[in-house]
Amino acid sequence: MPYLEESYDIVVVGAGHAGCEAALACARLGLDTIVFTVSIDSIALMPCNPNIGGSSKGHLVRELDALGGEMGKNIDKTFIQSKMLNESKGPAVHSLRAQADKQSYSQEMRRTLENTEHLTVRQAEVSEIVVEDGRIQGVKTVSGACYYAGAVVLATGTYLRARCIYGNVSNDTGPNGLQAANHLTDSLIANGIEMFRFKTGTPARVDKRSIDFSKMEEQFGDKRVVPFSFSTDPDSVQKEQVSCWLTYTNPATHQIIRENLDRSPLFSGVIEGTGPRYCPSIEDKVVKFPDKERHQVFIEPEGLYTNEMYLSGMSSSLPEDVQYRMYRTVAGLENVKIVRNAYAIEYDCINSRQLLPSLEFKSVQGLFSGGQFNGSSGYEEAAVQGFMAGVNAAMKVMGRKAFVLDRSQAYIGVLIDDLVTKENREPYRMMTSRAEYRLLLRQDNADIRLRKMGYEIGLISAEEYQHVLWKEHAIEDEIRRMEKTPVGANVRTQEFLKMHGSTLLKTGASLAELIRRPELDYFLLKELDEKRPDLPEDVMEQVNINIKYEGYLKRQKQQVAQFKKLESKKLDVTFDYHAVKSLRREAVQKLNLYKPVSIGQASRISGVSPADISVLLVYLEQKNKGR
Repeated sequence: MPYLEESYDIVVVGAGHAGCEAALACARLGLDTIVFTVSIDSIALMPCNPNIGGSSKGHLVRELDALGGEMGKNIDKTFIQSKMLNESKGPAVHSLRAQADKQSYSQEMRRTLENTEHLTVRQAEVSEIVVEDGRIQGVKTVSGACYYAGAVVLATGTYLRARCIYGNVSNDTGPNGLQAANHLTDSLIANGIEMFRFKTGTPARVDKRSIDFSKMEEQFGDKRVVPFSFSTDPDSVQKEQVSCWLTYTNPATHQIIRENLDRSPLFSGVIEGTGPRYCPSIEDKVVKFPDKERHQVFIEPEGLYTNEMYLSGMSSSLPEDVQYRMYRTVAGLENVKIVRNAYAIEYDCINSRQLLPSLEFKSVQGLFSGGQFNGSSGYEEAAVQGFMAGVNAAMKVMGRKAFVLDRSQAYIGVLIDDLVTKENREPYRMMTSRAEYRLLLRQDNADIRLRKMGYEIGLISAEEYQHVLWKEHAIEDEIRRMEKTPVGANVRTQEFLKMHGSTLLKTGASLAELIRRPELDYFLLKELDEKRPDLPEDVMEQVNINIKYEGYLKRQKQQVAQFKKLESKKLDVTFDYHAVKSLRREAVQKLNLYKPVSIGQASRISGVSPADISVLLVYLEQKNKGR
């Protein structure tokens, strides 16, 4: 009996946040692409938190948008509250975060996929990868159908052999009770791919009508909303917003949890997978921080279409009766009614050190991987990996050079470099502290850093590219004007300085010199700047930051120059490090295990010391002289 056979340029397996970005990138580059999902209704599903962005995650979304991704545009269409986090701190850690209407977010992304040229959406479970002589040929589905392709992107999220658990209840399903993908793991293992078992979790969803909000602190959105996408008109996102609410756990909550730890599958050994350190369950928090009397609980709406509320901060896998008891000790939740129980989910993912920085498998040419399947956590981390995997799958098929961002160019570069060079024994989460050059990699300048690259890839229009060129010139011109515009020590200036608690001038100064004072900025100085041009808000913001932090920015640029020197010294990924006699045994083992692509990447591998790097540099120099 014959089976269905079809051919595409690219096959994408999974239509979560990673799969959507991968499929859209490939199709928009003109390649015939098919994306598989176990359920059409789960496209861009948000099975956990109802928000996009947050600390460092907001950076990822804006970088993705600057390169031509979709997540930023989609949340701008479907958010119900928006807030810029960490505004009391420096610009390096400012991060945008938006509450999403979950249903609208998924529907809007589905609409985008279904109306994109060169893109086919297909509901089917992929059960096998087809590999010949170390090169991907395509995939097979459970029905036996074969889809041939020049490249395949795996973006299976948390669906592979997924198991949802709370108390003694264990269901072999994916998130939200959706069908798990139970067949593909065996095919991957058969092709030599090393798998891990990870775990994540989610809190209960509760009925809004059963909450007493008078006992909680109301959390409002920003009065002036900043859009995620650089293409979104800021005026179009100014709308009425929905509130979130803040409450806290207490000693009574913690006591109930402690008394029932033996019933928690997390502590009883029922759960095998490793959970995320930086997004722990409430059981984990109580055990690891025994002296802390309370933990924050944010009550967040799931959307405008529903009364379901998400209890952020109280993820759990405790039994149903314990969930009720502990939630009802929290102020405002005394009479709460659960709509969906909290649960933990276990799933299969890969050991990400098997990947090149392009997110292509080292052992299988043409096979790429992105998202939580790579051992990361979070919608945003997934989306940017999916995009990069999709772009590089397209580059492979088109015979173009792989597109790789390094740690000095983007948070995306930091994320992928960490995944492929470090031992990740738990779901990886992006944080601002992971980025060495975070003052350069701010969320506000992502378009200036990356828009040109998106244009060169082919995912940014000529109009958008020209706009960012204009913006760069406008910033440079205004900085130059501020440096050259003098301010005299006259009565008007002195009164202005006195009013703002700033030291009076003894002699004249430039407007730029005044901006560098901690208590002053570009916006305040408008009063003294009679010839100021009419500039957009985002240009003025860049002028202020670039002048105020000039010394710090110069220092980081010098550090980046040193970093680039090591990154430029390439290594052969097939090289056997036993040939370098002076290397320590541990270094030889780690270098042969990871097969770094450059000296810079080798220097970041745990177990490879600065002395080992020096030995490698000497070896390379001698080898090059001998040619």
